Amino acid sequence: MIKKEVKKSLIKAIGKSKVFDEKEYLITYSYDATRVEYLPDLIVFPENERDIERILKIAYKYKIPVTPRGAGVGYSGGALPYNRGIVMVFTKMNRILNIDTKNFIAEVEPGVVTYELQNECEKKGLFYPPDPASLKTSTIGGNVSENSGGPRCFKYGVTLNYVLELECFLVNGDKIKVGSNVIKDVAGYNLKSLIVGSEGTLAVISKIILRLITLPELRVLFRVDFKSLSAGAEFINKVINSKIYPSVLEFMDRSSILASSKYMEVSFDNDINASIVIEVDGNEIEVKERKNRFIEVLKDYEILNYEIAETEEEQEELWKIRRNISPAISGLSPKKINEDIVVPVSKIPETVEFINKLAKEFNLLIILFGHFGDGNIHTNLMVDPDNPEEMRKSEIVLNEIFRYVISKKGSITGEHGVGISKKSFMKYQFSNREIELFKQVKRVFDPENLLNPGKIF
Repeated sequence: MIKKEVKKSLIKAIGKSKVFDEKEYLITYSYDATRVEYLPDLIVFPENERDIERILKIAYKYKIPVTPRGAGVGYSGGALPYNRGIVMVFTKMNRILNIDTKNFIAEVEPGVVTYELQNECEKKGLFYPPDPASLKTSTIGGNVSENSGGPRCFKYGVTLNYVLELECFLVNGDKIKVGSNVIKDVAGYNLKSLIVGSEGTLAVISKIILRLITLPELRVLFRVDFKSLSAGAEFINKVINSKIYPSVLEFMDRSSILASSKYMEVSFDNDINASIVIEVDGNEIEVKERKNRFIEVLKDYEILNYEIAETEEEQEELWKIRRNISPAISGLSPKKINEDIVVPVSKIPETVEFINKLAKEFNLLIILFGHFGDGNIHTNLMVDPDNPEEMRKSEIVLNEIFRYVISKKGSITGEHGVGISKKSFMKYQFSNREIELFKQVKRVFDPENLLNPGKIF
């Protein structure tokens, strides 16, 4: 438990309205989307850099763990106060400081919601592409901490590809800047790329400078239904090789389509075993040409049906089946174990087949969907945490899945991060020596293990 003098010091340093230890606050910030709970000792709400500096200096003086937190919508437990201590919530640092239309740059505080930044950029004819599924609630700071991706990353890349510079505070309250406001910069070690995706374990981010690009004039969205995922995979390869240049390549398996259809109360074609969602964007001439090429590719394949959405309203309607998967499946069981494995694109069909066989063998419901363009498969084990046998089987299945993924030269996580939920599986992807190097980096930044302790390792 934190001593009373710590709370008094924090109140004196940043103000009473930003420091809380009431039970309702502690409970509110004790969990995230993993539904795992760790109760903190104190909640603080910094409103500026001075607050961050003072909080960290006090925490460092008393050797108290600090867990940075955005919206708390992560699936790996990265925002959980694993070792109690202080949770630093960034929802009050939510200002878009500047959108520079001449230099294609946005300066934001870490609590800015991703969707709000995208909307403000688009009003000025600019585009911030990273679009995690949680974009309407997740924050830019959280996206940077997890190096979030999303459907568009096949064409546009992940968060790291848009971070130019970070202003951060080290565990003792010292401020640093990493990166710069220009795209080309090879001076010194690339500490910016080290901090992006470090899950709040190396530094506390206070300002983010992002690269923007020109907003595409048009988008066209397609949904194509197949009798098998392997048929969909073959079709995707043809699309890529036909110079259609899609910005989005998403897939849904039968179980995810069925769950989302029921949730939305729409009809379901029983012959569908896979759906592919494809988006193309660009100027009017490019989109027209790519749309025509796509329709030509369709003629060579046996498909169940397809839809084309050209207006924004039509596209929103077509996206609903994909975006409603998570809420749809959340009601299917008391607990959803949400993994985000990655395999080479060509290995997606056999990986899905392998997971489906495990599901049948262990009598578990596993729902699959994800990003066909980059091999990222969202693997959802639907289980009852009060059923010991089911939890035992899910642990076996997860180990089998991660071993298989690494055997195919993949990764245990593509965008959710390691946090606490995947740290026991790091041994499958990294050698003991490699993990020790990670720990040495952590010790350089945080020798006393006070920043978001208990994560990754």
